[in-house]
Amino acid sequence: MADISKPILVIGGGISGVTTAVEAAEAGAKVVIVESNPYLGGRVAQLHQYFPKLCPPNCGLEINFKRIKFNPDITFYTDAKVTSVSGSRGNFDVTITLNPRFVNEKCTACGECEKVCATEVPSKFNYGLNKVKAISLPHEMAFPNRYWFDASAASLDELKKCAAACKYGAIDPDAKPETVTVNAGAIVVATGWKPYDMASLDLLGAGQLPNVISNVQMERLAAENGPTKGKILRPADQKEPESIAFVQCAGSRDENHLKQCSSICCLASLKQINYVRQQYPDIPIYMFYIDVRANGRYEDFFVKVAKDDANLTLVKGKVASIKQDGPDLLLEAEDTLTGKKTSQKVNMAVLATGMQPARNGLSIPGLDYDDMDFVISEPDTTGIIGVGCAKSPVEVVQCMRNATGAALKAIQCCK
Repeated sequence: MADISKPILVIGGGISGVTTAVEAAEAGAKVVIVESNPYLGGRVAQLHQYFPKLCPPNCGLEINFKRIKFNPDITFYTDAKVTSVSGSRGNFDVTITLNPRFVNEKCTACGECEKVCATEVPSKFNYGLNKVKAISLPHEMAFPNRYWFDASAASLDELKKCAAACKYGAIDPDAKPETVTVNAGAIVVATGWKPYDMASLDLLGAGQLPNVISNVQMERLAAENGPTKGKILRPADQKEPESIAFVQCAGSRDENHLKQCSSICCLASLKQINYVRQQYPDIPIYMFYIDVRANGRYEDFFVKVAKDDANLTLVKGKVASIKQDGPDLLLEAEDTLTGKKTSQKVNMAVLATGMQPARNGLSIPGLDYDDMDFVISEPDTTGIIGVGCAKSPVEVVQCMRNATGAALKAIQCCK
C-alpha cells in the first residue's frame, strides 16, 4: 500500500466514520477524521445497548478509540467542520474550521472548573432530559477525555472563572477558531443521522406533554450514565411508570413528515421494551405498530421479547393523537385488524421517531443527494463515498460492514 500518497478524509466520527478510519489506516493509508461534536463515537455513544445481543456500545467503541490513539496514521479533529472542498477524485483541497474548545490537551478531567461554573445548559448528550454545567466532560467515556466549554450558553467572564480554578493551565479564554487544509485523495461522507424533530409531532403531544418522550431519550433514561442513572422514570415527576405505550412510525412512512421507513425503529422499540421489562416485570406495555419489521435473524429477537409476556399488548394500528387525561396520557388509534377506533390510557409514551440524514449543510462538488437527503454514492467517478446512515437508514452492525467496504473503496480512489 506504499503508493497511497494522499490521506483519506472522513467527515464524521460516529461508528461508520471511526470504523472506516481504522480499517483504512491499518491497511496502510493515512486518514483525517473531522467530527462536529467535541468527542468521537456519534449517536452510538448515546445508546444503552445494541440489539440483538444487548451489550453496551462501549464494548466496540473503546477498542476503536484505542486503535485510533496508537495509530500515527490517523489524525482527528473534534468540534470541527469541513467548510470548503474543491478538486476531484485523487486531488481534493479541503479546508477544515476548528472551533475553539477553550480546553486544551493539558486537561486531566479533574472537574475543578465545573465546580465553579454557575451556568447550566440542557444536556445535548442526554437529549435535553437534564442540565449540565456550561463547561463539562461531554460524557464519562468521551474520547478525547477532555472538558468542553459551551460558548453559546455562557459568558467569557464565566470561562475566566473556570480558568482561574484550573491548576493545570488547561483553559484558554483567548482561544480563537483555526483553519486546517488537507489535500485528500478520497472523501468518505459519514455524517450519520439525526432523530426526526419531535416538535413537528404536536398531535402526539411531542414537546407539549412531558411524559411523551422519543426513542432516543428512552435510550438515555435506561443508560447507567444517563440522567436517572439507568432508572426508567417519568420525566414529569420522576416517578416509576405504571404503564407505557410504544408508538411506532411516529412521523415515519408519512407524506407529511418522513416518507421513508427507518428500518430499525421496530427493533429499537423491542429492545426498549426489554429495558422496561427488566425493571418493571409486571406493568402493562402497549406497542402500536403498522407492521413489525424484524427481518432475517432479527425475527428471533422479536419472538424472544414478545413471547410469553402476558402484559405486552401488540396493537396493529397507527396512533392518531395523544392527549393529557388527568395524570395519564390518552392514546387514540385505529385498530386495523378490527377496523375500530381504540383508546388506551398509559402513564408514559415513547415515540419511535425516524432517522433523518444529518447533512449539516455539507456541500461538496460532485456529491449528490436523493429526495430524502441521503448521499448518492458514486465513488468510481467522484472519489466520494457515502457510508452508514449518511447513505441509508441502517443499524450498527450494517454500518460497520458498510464502513469496511468504504475503507477499501477509498484506498482505491487514492491510487
